[in-house]
Amino acid sequence: LRGAAGELALEVELQPAAEFGQVQLLGPSLTQVAMANDAEVQIVFSTGQAIKRTPDSPDLGPPSPGVEHHQGYDVATLPIVNDDGVPPAFVQYARDHNDLDSTVGRLWLLLVGGVAGGTILAALAGLAVAGRAMRPIAALTTTAREIASTRDPSQRIPEPERDDEIGELARTLEQMLRQLDASRAETEQMIQAQREFIADASHELRTPLTSILANLELLHSQLSEAERDGEQGEIVASALSSSRRMRRLVADLLLLARADAGRTGTRRQCDLGEVAEAAFAEVRPVADGHLLELHFDDDLAVDGNPDELHRLAVNLLDNGLRHTPPGSTIELTVARRNGDVVLEVTDDGPGVPADRADHVFKRFARLGGPADLVADCGTGLGLAIVQAVARSHGGEVEIGSSASGGARFTVSLPSAEA
Repeated sequence: LRGAAGELALEVELQPAAEFGQVQLLGPSLTQVAMANDAEVQIVFSTGQAIKRTPDSPDLGPPSPGVEHHQGYDVATLPIVNDDGVPPAFVQYARDHNDLDSTVGRLWLLLVGGVAGGTILAALAGLAVAGRAMRPIAALTTTAREIASTRDPSQRIPEPERDDEIGELARTLEQMLRQLDASRAETEQMIQAQREFIADASHELRTPLTSILANLELLHSQLSEAERDGEQGEIVASALSSSRRMRRLVADLLLLARADAGRTGTRRQCDLGEVAEAAFAEVRPVADGHLLELHFDDDLAVDGNPDELHRLAVNLLDNGLRHTPPGSTIELTVARRNGDVVLEVTDDGPGVPADRADHVFKRFARLGGPADLVADCGTGLGLAIVQAVARSHGGEVEIGSSASGGARFTVSLPSAEA
């Protein structure tokens, strides 16, 4: 307002008119000046007498230099530089206060809307750019997570579209995975070859051991009573005992080697209850003061190798006999549970320490108990064979505590119907 009034005051000129007491107004048209900004303009003397005004102009009050508010108008008043002989005059330039407020409001709306819109657009543009830039990294992360969960380095790393640092990283990771995959394949081939060799070697050892054992048994049977009690008899008996132990060890190693190499015996449908009964009958004569109990239901069919399942049951019973004192009760139970056929062996002996539960299934494991200190303490492969046979039949073996605090071994196998 002050600026517009100042420009108009500079352009307006008052000169004395021909008639006495009158002045002549020179300068721009007040109507055009007012229409430019929807304003009201008046040229007045210091007494308030109007010299000229825009049509329908309201009363703007007495002239007072500065900016004032008068009857809903903001009025800017500035003096006009007059010639000598012309009374002091002023330019009053006014605009409706509500119009000014609406203009300021629109300005604020534009500012706020512009800032908010610009911020939103900048955020969306930033998200789009960041998403496009991070998309290759997200793909690398997803693939790396899948490889970590599946442990399969043969998966491919997605190839980035751009040849930048991320693309170089993806190609480097791809080369690393290819080398790891090749190394794993070579290691698996080597391990498989070792398993095949052990299985073949164990099988080949059975024939000479059987021959040696047969000859030693024949020699021992032909010795006289005096020779058996003498030094010669002791040598033959020691050799015969060592040969029998070696035959058991080779048989255990052969079974484990075949399981490791994936060589499974002939499978057919068999009743696990009958297999457990045969194993119970084999172990009962050597119970040595232990009380053996057998419980099994009818129709406990599974698909498996009867000889391997028989060996599993015998090993669990033999483990109970070896690690419980005479007079202990060992119970063998075969039943159907949750759709599986479960073979369970429990005892009331000292049990297995919780911190050694996973250790007992390792090969050549020893718990350090009394059974491990005797001369014929087994090969240390019994429970490892139990676990290998159970897994080769699609089952699992678990160790826990019995109701009396002793050990409990539970073998779960899929039923033939499943």
